[in-house]
Amino acid sequence: MGARRTSFFKILIANRGEIALRIMRTARRLGYGVVAVYSDADRESLHVREADTAVHIGEALPAQSYLRIDAIIAAAKASGASAVHPGYGFLAENEDFAKACRDAGLVFIGPSPEAIKAMGHKAGAKAIMQKAGVPVVPGYQGADQSDAAMLAEAKKIGFPVMIKAVAGGGGRGMRLVHEAAALPDALRSARSEAQGAFGDATVILERAIVNPRHIEIQVFGDRYGNAIHLGERDCSVQRRHQKLIEEAPSPAVSPELRARMGAVAVEAVKAIGYEGAGTLEFLLDGSGQFYFMEMNTRLQVEHPVTEAITGLDLVELQLRIASGEPLGLKQDDITFSGHAIEVRLCSEDASHDFMPQSGTMALWRMPEGVRVEHALQSGSEIPPFYDSMIAKIISHGASRDEARGRLICGLEQTVAFGVTTNQGFLIDCLRHPVFAKGEATTAFIAENSDKLLAPRANQNAEVALAALLLYVTNPHSPPWRAGRSLAATFPLALRVDLGGHIHEIEIVRERDGTYVTGRNGDERRFEIEELGRDTIRFRSNGLIESARFLRQDNRLYVLHTGLTLSVRDLTLAPPETAAAAGGDGKVRAAMNGRVVAVLVKPGEKVAAGQPVMMLEAMKMEHVHTAGVAGTVSAIDVSEGEQVTTGKIVVEIEAAA
Repeated sequence: MGARRTSFFKILIANRGEIALRIMRTARRLGYGVVAVYSDADRESLHVREADTAVHIGEALPAQSYLRIDAIIAAAKASGASAVHPGYGFLAENEDFAKACRDAGLVFIGPSPEAIKAMGHKAGAKAIMQKAGVPVVPGYQGADQSDAAMLAEAKKIGFPVMIKAVAGGGGRGMRLVHEAAALPDALRSARSEAQGAFGDATVILERAIVNPRHIEIQVFGDRYGNAIHLGERDCSVQRRHQKLIEEAPSPAVSPELRARMGAVAVEAVKAIGYEGAGTLEFLLDGSGQFYFMEMNTRLQVEHPVTEAITGLDLVELQLRIASGEPLGLKQDDITFSGHAIEVRLCSEDASHDFMPQSGTMALWRMPEGVRVEHALQSGSEIPPFYDSMIAKIISHGASRDEARGRLICGLEQTVAFGVTTNQGFLIDCLRHPVFAKGEATTAFIAENSDKLLAPRANQNAEVALAALLLYVTNPHSPPWRAGRSLAATFPLALRVDLGGHIHEIEIVRERDGTYVTGRNGDERRFEIEELGRDTIRFRSNGLIESARFLRQDNRLYVLHTGLTLSVRDLTLAPPETAAAAGGDGKVRAAMNGRVVAVLVKPGEKVAAGQPVMMLEAMKMEHVHTAGVAGTVSAIDVSEGEQVTTGKIVVEIEAAA
């Protein structure tokens, strides 16, 4: 059969951030014009600035703007775009969006609405796979979504069970439930998150398989019935059921197992006439048995690791297939070279239950020698409305150890000052012996959290370095000069906040030019070799080291040996009270976000630590608890309201 071509010359990217820039890069290389869409929160974003044309699509709730099918179709028409690439997330797996594009005469760069409906929804995909004889995780995907039906089905399946959003991915709308009593609250939370992220609150239940590997197979199909797989990715390192580290190939998959899983995946996409990029996700247990979970009918966040080991541009394949070109590749043409690992750099505080962080990225410099996908620059705002991932850093090496080493070096050079990230946590994960041996399962973070999240052993050294930098960058201090000084020196007492802990420390510059810090009997000596605008080279304990820093009034950011420190100078600040911790009876929002549930009523008696409010930020929900026992005297917010960090949300009159 001859090729059935579909011409398009300008592509609207119905997404934002790093994926929009990633698609633009390939589209421009192939000669296509590119159009961006944006919400109010993204008006100054890099993807908007880099596009040929940008169209405003939403105001009040920025995250919801990218779910407005009518606005995106109108933007394509207004800009002259004849094709739409959905990216990932938002509407990427929405059959109504794919159909709306087709009805409007736009090429949807992805599978057909029928294929999305068949495989994009978890329930439908499982049914198709079961019919094909593929092992699936036991579960319930019925139409009755009532709590009573869900409880009855969960008991049949057996606890623990997993709740999953039928339309979703990326861990949103997913909850692990260990007992029947916890199911109603988990259902409410999962449905709320799924509705906000995907516009569909429908969920399914699955038996929770204990400590599996999360393995996914990348597939491609064209309109002529050709289909191939590009091997597997191991996505087992997760927190909150969201991936943090992905690699290809998987350390747990043999060539024989790869061939078996790949053949299953290819037969599945051929059976439904699938076009474009897709990913079939499996759980792999310790015995080597695999179970189909779901199919993602889109490009994946972690596609760069597959590109690294195959040498293929997956976005280019998407565009060529959408234009009607045959796939042009047979399974025997696919070869794999070396090993690739990707980490997701997220604006979150790993030491505080991975709490999302928003704010201004004061200084942003990405490493060289590795691939980086991001959409930020110094001064960029990190809004609270979207996923917390702000960059992907990808390494490729001849071996897994080489790729792992390059990635650690890249992370150690990453400068992200102004918003807390998981940079140090990722380095600790990559260095952990379990990951280093290739033995990490989905339980890796939970099982090793004590070590991964342990207080840093060299905190005295960190406090001393912070004191040194606060001293030499103080605008009221004499400027640093190398060499000896004849001036009399006096100790300066500093009070600093490092990681939420207050430290008292003294520092003095001696006449020979050496700086000496003292804290709780721990004395450290520093000799400054060089002091620049944002870098320092110093000698301490016989070692010459360097650090990068940024001083903003009483705030200091330091990058040293791969660890980013955020330090506040409290020397001249009044003592802080217990108010910030809720000890005054006032519960304050811990981050910018949206109130999704108020869990108490005025006049209700509460215990210290009792949940009182649920806040959603960056597509994750966070419980806020009472700081004291007492009676609720006021509710200062309503469900659906957008709040800022520090806003009082619930007031409690402490018990006598």
